[in-house]
Amino acid sequence: MMKFDVLTLFPDMFGAVLDDSIIGRARKAGLIEMNFIDIRDFSKNKHRKTDDYPYSGGGGMLMTPQPVYDAYMSVAEGLDYKPHTVYMSPQGSVFNQKTALRLADYDHIVILCGHYEGVDQRVLDMIVDEEISMGDFVLTGGEIPAMAVIDAVSRMVPGVLANEGSYQNESHFNGLLEYPQYTRPEEFMGVKIPEVLISGHHKNIEIWKRQQALLNTLKKRPDMLEKADLTKEDINFLEQFDKKS
Repeated sequence: MMKFDVLTLFPDMFGAVLDDSIIGRARKAGLIEMNFIDIRDFSKNKHRKTDDYPYSGGGGMLMTPQPVYDAYMSVAEGLDYKPHTVYMSPQGSVFNQKTALRLADYDHIVILCGHYEGVDQRVLDMIVDEEISMGDFVLTGGEIPAMAVIDAVSRMVPGVLANEGSYQNESHFNGLLEYPQYTRPEEFMGVKIPEVLISGHHKNIEIWKRQQALLNTLKKRPDMLEKADLTKEDINFLEQFDKKS
């Protein structure tokens, strides 16, 4: 079972997203455990205040270390191991499918959601193992990025997806975008699905999928091809396609 403990100022935000669909069913089935810890509950201020002005000056407020640390210890104290602790931060390494796959190897992850201008560096140094960003932009808090991380990682926990190998064909898993997909009817507004998909020839279908993934990546994200693990057949196909175009 994969366990997530999320340290946040807004625990109620998570239920609306993570209690439904695939992730919600996985929680009910006991495949994933999620706890959302309100950092304000650990504030020693009578008004449950968790922020203060930064010594460095400038605009905005900074989350103070004591409530964050105590919220973390409410999870970590008494364990015979340190849970892998992630801070959602625009300064972190950019999250991708490889990161999700790596995080799925942990049994217990703590996610700290920052707010305001961030979190006092001292507590980050004490508890955080890595910082993760959703991209080169800034959000008002770490809750939405935390939900994205939980969703992406949870999908790779055994038993969460009906077909546990299905994510291996998805975009980004193998360095390519996914091939186009079609469903019924076979013809829609005069446009038919590719003939190979109803041919029953499984080898040809697999070849088509690979070639379409290559073309899709070339068209939408050519930068990914530089890092993708391409075979000689892939390279020959792309070269032939370039000559035709």
